[in-house]
Amino acid sequence: MIPGGGQPNMQQLLQQAQKMQQDLAKAQEELAQTEVDGQAGGGLVKATVTGSGELRGLRIDPKAVDPEDTETLADLIVAAVQAANENAQNLQQQKLGPLAQGLGGGTGIPGLPF
Repeated sequence: MIPGGGQPNMQQLLQQAQKMQQDLAKAQEELAQTEVDGQAGGGLVKATVTGSGELRGLRIDPKAVDPEDTETLADLIVAAVQAANENAQNLQQQKLGPLAQGLGGGTGIPGLPF
């Protein structure tokens, strides 16, 4: 609703849109630099990803390594990476969700995961 019932000020709308775009770019940059962890097997395998989902590190406790059972180790690695990515998606929701809502509700915005 426009105060006073008048026509929207296009310059003001453009400035608001530009600010939201800048805020979105800043939040995306922060996500790319923020690291989050996920783990599996009670911490035997830990994965680190950026807030944008890029795998940055993988730590494997030597107790998790059994040459006779590499399938379990592979499962733990997959689970740790999935947990880290889930944490990254939650972080994306926290950082980008309010910005997306300001851009029209957060649905159907290309390039955003929600």
